[in-house]
Amino acid sequence: QVQLVESGGGLVQAGGSLRLSCAASGSIASINVMGWYRQAPGKQRQLVATITSSGSTNYADSVKGRFTISRDNAKKQVYLQMNTLKPEDTANYYCNADIRSSWYFQTYWGQGTQVTVSS
Repeated sequence: QVQLVESGGGLVQAGGSLRLSCAASGSIASINVMGWYRQAPGKQRQLVATITSSGSTNYADSVKGRFTISRDNAKKQVYLQMNTLKPEDTANYYCNADIRSSWYFQTYWGQGTQVTVSS
C-alpha cells in the first residue's frame, strides 16, 4: 500500500515563509512526477507546482518567483518552499505523485495540510 504524508502547514503572517514536506512510503518501484496542489474553501483544486524525476519544474503563474519545489529521490520526498506568502495562498495543500508499484503508474494523493496566511 502506497501512502503520501504531508507536513509543515500552519499559520503564518503575510510576507512570511513555510516549507511543506511530503513523504512517500509503501511498495514503490519508481516515482515519476510529484507535485503540490491546493484547494481553498469553495474553490476547485488547482495546480501549484510539479517536478519530474529528473528535476524539471512547472509552476502556476500565481506562485512563480515565490515558491520553489524540490525533491529528494533517494528519500522519496518532495518539498515546497513558500516565501512571501499572501492571504490568497490560504488553502489546504495536497501532495500528488505518480507511483509505480508493479507494472503501471497510479496517481496518489496525500491527506492535505492546511496553510493559513493572515493579513
